[in-house]
Amino acid sequence: MVRWRAWSRTLHGARSRTALLLAAALGLAGGARAQDYVRADCRAQLNPAGLRFDTPLHQRWYRRFWTGDCDHLPFCFPGSPNWNDIVGKLVARGGPAEQAALLPKACRLGEMIGLEWSRDKKVRRIDTGDLHVFKGQLEASGDALRGVEQVEKSAQAKLAR
Repeated sequence: MVRWRAWSRTLHGARSRTALLLAAALGLAGGARAQDYVRADCRAQLNPAGLRFDTPLHQRWYRRFWTGDCDHLPFCFPGSPNWNDIVGKLVARGGPAEQAALLPKACRLGEMIGLEWSRDKKVRRIDTGDLHVFKGQLEASGDALRGVEQVEKSAQAKLAR
C-alpha cells in the first residue's frame, strides 16, 4: 500500500510537471506565432508580449483584421479591407521620406484598433462602422502620416470611453 501511494504521488507529480511544461511550451509557441500573419515589416514594430486575447475567437477575429481571412468565423466577410493592405497603401502613399515615421505608427495603430475591434460585441469600443470611418479618414487625408495621426486620436478617444 505504501509503495502504491509513493508511486501514485510520483506519477501525479510527473504528470503535473509534464502538463505544466506542455502548457508553457504551447503558450510560448502561441506567442511566437501570434503575429505571423502580420506584415513582416510590421512585426518588429509590435509588442507580442502585450497581446491579450479574451478568448480564442478574439484571436481569430484579430487575425481577420490583419489578413482578411475569415477562417470559418461566424458572420465574417473575407477579403479587403484588411490592415496588412492598408499599411501597404499608406507606406506607398507616404513615400520613402515618410516611411521611417509612418510604418511604425501605422503598424501600432493597427495593433491598437485590431485588438479592440476583434473583441466580443458586448465589450468592444471600436466597431465595424468605426473601421469604415477610420479608413475614410486615412483615404481623405492628403498626407498619409497626418491621416494616421488623426485616426490614432479618434481611436484613442473611442478607447477612453
